[in-house]
Amino acid sequence: MDITSLLIQLAAGALGGNAAGAALKEKSLGTLGNTISGILGGGIGGQILGSLLGGSTAAATSGLDIGAIIQQFAGGGIGGAVLMIVVGLIKNAMNKA
Repeated sequence: MDITSLLIQLAAGALGGNAAGAALKEKSLGTLGNTISGILGGGIGGQILGSLLGGSTAAATSGLDIGAIIQQFAGGGIGGAVLMIVVGLIKNAMNKA
């Protein structure tokens, strides 16, 4: 795991969180909330996907190839979107109570 991989995952997470917020207006946390939850989810999701697929060691030894970048971007984006939706659901449930 290097800093470049982490930055890709965090940026993809921010994009994924904001995309999910735009698609699901009732779950949106606002731009800042979507971005923060997306960044956190991107870092976590990217790490989980990287360990499940096992591609992080190959990327670390041979440099970043396009496959590793796509894997990190997908993991970060999906992780960011999922965490933003989960936080939005929790926020909506707390507002109803």
